[in-house]
Amino acid sequence: MASVEAIEGLRASFSGEVLTPGDAGYDEARRIHNGLIDKRPAVIARCTNTADVVDAVRVGRDAGLEISVRGGGHNPAGRAVTDGGLMIDLSLMRGIRVDPARRTALAQPGLTWREFNRATAVHVVSTTGIAGLTVGGGLGWAMARYGMAVDNLQSVEIVTADGSVLTAAEDENPDLFWAVRGGGGNFGVVTWFEYRLHPLAMVTGGLIAHPFEAAGEVLRFYRDFTADVGDDLTVFCGLVHAPDGSGMKLAALVVCHLGSPEEAEADLAPLRSFGSPVMMEVAPMPYPVVNSLLDGGFPKGALNYWKSGFLAGLSDDAIVTLAGRFAEAPSPMSGIVVEHFHGAVTRVDPLATAFPHRERGYNMLVAAEWMDPTLNEENILWAKATLEAMTPYLRGTRYVNYLGDDEAAGSVQAAYGPVYDRLVEVKRRYDPDNVFRLNQNIDPG
Repeated sequence: MASVEAIEGLRASFSGEVLTPGDAGYDEARRIHNGLIDKRPAVIARCTNTADVVDAVRVGRDAGLEISVRGGGHNPAGRAVTDGGLMIDLSLMRGIRVDPARRTALAQPGLTWREFNRATAVHVVSTTGIAGLTVGGGLGWAMARYGMAVDNLQSVEIVTADGSVLTAAEDENPDLFWAVRGGGGNFGVVTWFEYRLHPLAMVTGGLIAHPFEAAGEVLRFYRDFTADVGDDLTVFCGLVHAPDGSGMKLAALVVCHLGSPEEAEADLAPLRSFGSPVMMEVAPMPYPVVNSLLDGGFPKGALNYWKSGFLAGLSDDAIVTLAGRFAEAPSPMSGIVVEHFHGAVTRVDPLATAFPHRERGYNMLVAAEWMDPTLNEENILWAKATLEAMTPYLRGTRYVNYLGDDEAAGSVQAAYGPVYDRLVEVKRRYDPDNVFRLNQNIDPG
């Protein structure tokens, strides 16, 4: 537990709020998006600027407290919150500076993508925080044209374990810059992100939903269609429940096309003409609207348990297994999503950043989601059993942002593969005592 002296020492110079159990606002501040997580920090430091982050890191380190870092609080593993330690809460840090001439944006880590998109007017569920998604890789609707979030990161300001404030970029602390582009929160607390922006206003996006009985046909069509799809089009396939709460199972295609309306119509024609969809809502829309299409499926406070893995391919047997496992889903909120990787994201050297997953193919996300805590066991078991059933069809590699809090030994290594040893070296340089360990941890030992 945090000592009274440590807490009062933090309060002495702090610009933001310092909360302890019993303080007004404490319970709200400790809650994150995943309602399955219920942890109680000894102290919550709600930072408003970089100096607050420096003070919080130093006090936590000197007091020997376990430190967690919360940005948007959306990660399903729940490691943004510590039990009995110090939570550094960045959610109040929402500044953004846009430079239209240079096409760059400086953004603080408390922003969500919805706020970022609005400010820039220019992938993801829009309620997701920019910080955790970016340092873990950052897939999204525009990644086939412009790459992952880490591929568009130009620099960061970061507070390291000794309380130093560093800039990391290609020409300044390049080893640290390499590591934060995919290595998660292992190396410090990022207080500013500098992103490269792209001119992107209207896109063509939406949802095409087929009855679940056609799931096998839809997935096989999806596999064949995405074999040679262009960079302007991203299509994810989801085995999902209808959003009206009816429990109706669907096989859905979610699309985003970055080209002109005429190009989009030509490229999307095969999707529009395939099968007998029960719903087809695809139209020109502002890019931020596409980023909000999936928001309703992930309400704050819902109980979430995720499993994932990169697929070796979409074989007929894998498709049959996917459909069979989704048929057994116990919750009308759960789903299985297949995300297509192609285009720009696959043309980056796997060793160029700490996000090494540059192969063309698919990632599978099994998202168990429910509201009633008495149903925890059956929903968690469904997600675990689904991953186990799909294991023969997986590459053995993982997306770090989808890792849970109870992963098997070796999961972090599987997430980083060929870059793991270099990440350990950088960790030893900047955080040898593993101060930042409440994450998908790269152990310096």
